[in-house]
Amino acid sequence: MSVRTDDYAIDPPAGAADAPGAPTLPGGFAAATGAATGAAWADPGEPVAIIGMACRLPGGVDSPRALWDLLTDGTDAMSEFPSDRGWDLGRLFDEDPDRPGTTYAREGGFLHDAGHFDAGFFGFSDQEATATDPQQRLLLEAAWETFERAGIDPTSLKGTRTGVFTGATHRDYAANLAVTQGELEGMLGTGTATSAISGRIAYTYGLEGPALTVDTASSSSLVALHLACRSLRSGESTLALAGGVTVMASPAPFTHSSRLRALSPGSRARSYADGADGSAWSEGAGLLLLERLGDARRNGHRVLALVRGSAVNQDGASNGLTAPSGPAQQRVIRQALADARLTPQDVDAVEGHGTGTPLGDPVEAQALLATYGRGRPEGRPLWLGSVKSNIGHAQAAAGVIGVIKTVLAMRHGVLPRTLHLDAPSSRVDWSTGSVRLLDEARPWPRVAGRARRAGVSSFGLTGTNAHAILEEAPAEDDTTGAPEAAAVPAAPWILSARSQAALRAQAQRLAAELGQARLGLTAQDVAYSLATTRALHRHRAVISGPGRAELLSAAAEFGDGKRASGVTIENSTPGGLTMVFPGQGCQRPGMGREAAEAFPVFADALREVCAAMDPLLDRPLISVMWADPDSEEAVLLDEAGYAQPALFAVQVAMYRLFESWGVVPDRLMGHSAGENTAVHVAGGLGLADSCALVALRGRLMDGLPPGGAMVAVRISESEVKPLLAEASAPLAIASVNGPNSLVLAGAEGPLATLTDRLNAAGHKTRRIAVNGAAHSPLMDPMLEELGTIARGLSYATPAIPVVSTVTGRLMTPEDAHDPGHWVRHAREAVRFTDAVDRLRDEQITGFLELSPQPVLTPMIDDCLEAADPGYGAALVPTLKAGESERQALLTAVARMHAHGVPVDWSAVLPDARPVALPTYPFQRRRFWLASDPAGQAVTGPLGGAADGDGETPELAARLVGLGEPEQDALILSLVLAEISAVLGDEAGVDESGQAFKLMGVTSVSAVELRNRIHAATGVRLPATLVYDHPTPEAVVRVIRERLRPSADALPRRDVDSVVAELESLLASGAEVSAETVARLKAMAAGRAAETPGAGALDLTSASDDELFRLMDGVG
Repeated sequence: MSVRTDDYAIDPPAGAADAPGAPTLPGGFAAATGAATGAAWADPGEPVAIIGMACRLPGGVDSPRALWDLLTDGTDAMSEFPSDRGWDLGRLFDEDPDRPGTTYAREGGFLHDAGHFDAGFFGFSDQEATATDPQQRLLLEAAWETFERAGIDPTSLKGTRTGVFTGATHRDYAANLAVTQGELEGMLGTGTATSAISGRIAYTYGLEGPALTVDTASSSSLVALHLACRSLRSGESTLALAGGVTVMASPAPFTHSSRLRALSPGSRARSYADGADGSAWSEGAGLLLLERLGDARRNGHRVLALVRGSAVNQDGASNGLTAPSGPAQQRVIRQALADARLTPQDVDAVEGHGTGTPLGDPVEAQALLATYGRGRPEGRPLWLGSVKSNIGHAQAAAGVIGVIKTVLAMRHGVLPRTLHLDAPSSRVDWSTGSVRLLDEARPWPRVAGRARRAGVSSFGLTGTNAHAILEEAPAEDDTTGAPEAAAVPAAPWILSARSQAALRAQAQRLAAELGQARLGLTAQDVAYSLATTRALHRHRAVISGPGRAELLSAAAEFGDGKRASGVTIENSTPGGLTMVFPGQGCQRPGMGREAAEAFPVFADALREVCAAMDPLLDRPLISVMWADPDSEEAVLLDEAGYAQPALFAVQVAMYRLFESWGVVPDRLMGHSAGENTAVHVAGGLGLADSCALVALRGRLMDGLPPGGAMVAVRISESEVKPLLAEASAPLAIASVNGPNSLVLAGAEGPLATLTDRLNAAGHKTRRIAVNGAAHSPLMDPMLEELGTIARGLSYATPAIPVVSTVTGRLMTPEDAHDPGHWVRHAREAVRFTDAVDRLRDEQITGFLELSPQPVLTPMIDDCLEAADPGYGAALVPTLKAGESERQALLTAVARMHAHGVPVDWSAVLPDARPVALPTYPFQRRRFWLASDPAGQAVTGPLGGAADGDGETPELAARLVGLGEPEQDALILSLVLAEISAVLGDEAGVDESGQAFKLMGVTSVSAVELRNRIHAATGVRLPATLVYDHPTPEAVVRVIRERLRPSADALPRRDVDSVVAELESLLASGAEVSAETVARLKAMAAGRAAETPGAGALDLTSASDDELFRLMDGVG
């Protein structure tokens, strides 16, 4: 029975968290899920588009661009053998090709950082990373980069029919271990299985298409490409990863091939050269992301090239199992041409197998001469080359590397030269056809207007041959970055990473690559791509600025660890979103003018409100809002009769703008007059009724007798109430804005007297620049008329819940339909603090203030800090005097996105398009499991806490007399120490609330962790501990609760220690009665007869059934 145990103890049972609908991918298509294959509509002849590529190759190549640089520079990437893999280099080399266990090749194409991996990013513990074949790790990272380069957020593919087709041959990572460390043994099975190379990618990314690992030796990755294309064309897959990987964890490939004299003594692949003397082994990884061409176009994915056709066949009963077959190679080429519906003359070049062997290359060349070389037009030979001359033979990855090279050559219009070509092989009769070697780089022009095309060949050691025919991307799909246009304004850039270090590295990478003028990407394109094609991780930042230069400068400073203006670190605490609307006092001349010019939706909404409001006012609202600041008309904006309608109009326009951007709040809240806006946009009052209510309220307030005033004061509600009672005239608390932040209102004289008393007592006060005393007894003369107009309005239950600042709670349907609510709203105190507390109770963590000035944001911060200093919230203002309204609104929506609020970026930046950007900056550490010369296990980072064998006081006794916080801290330190022991010192445990799954805890390590905590605490814990209680913080609570009954009692004695004392007593000659002896015998017999089960399960010897019972809590 074969099972994968990676997450049984972490994940809920299958289907428990299934989403109700299919996920939506960037570009607007819903990923197909379920059992349907789509074969009824798939076109078996449709070209397959290559939409993403990634590679890691010798010579430090870590991207397709770096590979192109290597090719154009003519770099030879061969190097010395690695010294950090436990190979006995002193005994490995010998010039005698018959000497067992040695090789005469002294160089190869190595990935010298093959052991480095970002374990934390993928949720691996140190132990699991060490036990996992670097081939798996390389392709996990390459898959992420491939998705990102394709313009797809990798996390959006979970549950889609995305296939994984990988080629791999070597399984020698743990082959030579003489001793295996116990904590790794349960992980080495899946860690070194070649099937897990594809399976782990599918598992990690949640991909539900086919997942296959192909081993046809050197043709593996090209066969994988062929199978992926077939899967796409049949409709079995909607997307497909295809590629291969080779890492030589042992020198066996060199020693085995040396016995066969198959390697070049000079360690160079002299492809098709007369001096060819053998192959040169190398390592590498490459992945392609494939999609049907029609789907790629519909989904807006950039097409890099097309796979027009492919074929796979076998030599059959030929010259020998490992001997190449010319006839079979000819057949596979003709089959691929037929699949592509092309003739040999339609193909310009071939990226050959070209291993540099004296036998293989001539056979391959003759097959090419017999197929592509016949009947070619004069002056148009088939051009032949091989990337193996640069990097060596990457074995299972060789085919996909050839494809990536060919795609790059098509896109640059250049055929790179093949190195080490002293002269064409004399073993080939080159006169039998028109095939020429690329002994120098050559331009690759389009012939007669048709697309560039090339073949790629790959032939396996045991006779499996593959050939693919590529074509450059159609003209409409071959898009490149346009030069920066001065007329294109900037937009904020959103960065995200799993750690703070990676976040800064992301900024560095972005600044470095975008600083190159040759990229020519607009700041809007960059913003759009960062928002739509990148995953949101825990650490987030928004970079804003007026132009591209400022954005790049801020990114560079932030990346260098400096405090950078324009960079905001965002809070990622999950929770709901509230939009908040302030009342009178935040208005300013010109508010909304620039926003109306920049955003048509804003302008239309503002125009609609003004059209409804103007008949109720003496002057057009816009003429007052946008009047010259020094004009008489501008002064009107400070009067309630214009200030409140103007704020309502701007706030509604801002709401409609964010609504058009897909930002939908979970709650709404308005402070004082802002509640009118909240209820209107929630659907509680129509526009005409809302305008009538707002206009009348403002006009009535202006008509009140003079003499009212308002003062803000730093004091608590309980402290000020006795002082209000002593005032010579009625004064009132107009607003409770924080635990120690009030606004008082009433008659000017008595309020001034009270203000003097407050100042003398050390309370800070500030006179508010308003005419009147809202929310005080001075409002009473207007309430009857306000009630009359309110009773004539039509009400509805708000579609979006509104937290009312009249009551500090959710507005009920009765509140919403009660005209008296608006009378109380004008007269009673604003219970702002209560409203914020209610939102906090409802797990609202995003607060977006729609206002011309940030008034409520600092007040909300004050309320949250007082109630819960650790409460993580994103407090986002919008407009601010003196700042660009366009930039402010875009920054606000970017910050909302960074907080996790869904945003429709095609609506925010309708003219932007996705462009290629730097991929995620993995923060790698080295993990390696090798065998040293003595055959002992050598592992990567495996630090940890002590095993707990020493004598320690029983935990319950140590908790006696401690308060609950101190008890929790003590237990937490113990739990974290055990986590470190299980996962390794550098497992990335950020905080007590971090989920075990994110730390890299798997089902196997979960059981080990539970056993260690049980041993260290003496607390009996369920086998499903980390599933039922998924964070260290939760485990601490469990332990504390289970210890509570005995925490104040004396420690109970351990049975073993009592037995030891008894033995010592008996040895000293103490007398024992016959009855006691009988009792001891009976106890021992009864204990021995009990069914074992209380002890920890030995995972190294447990059966599958025992593991399943353990996970189910019955074992």
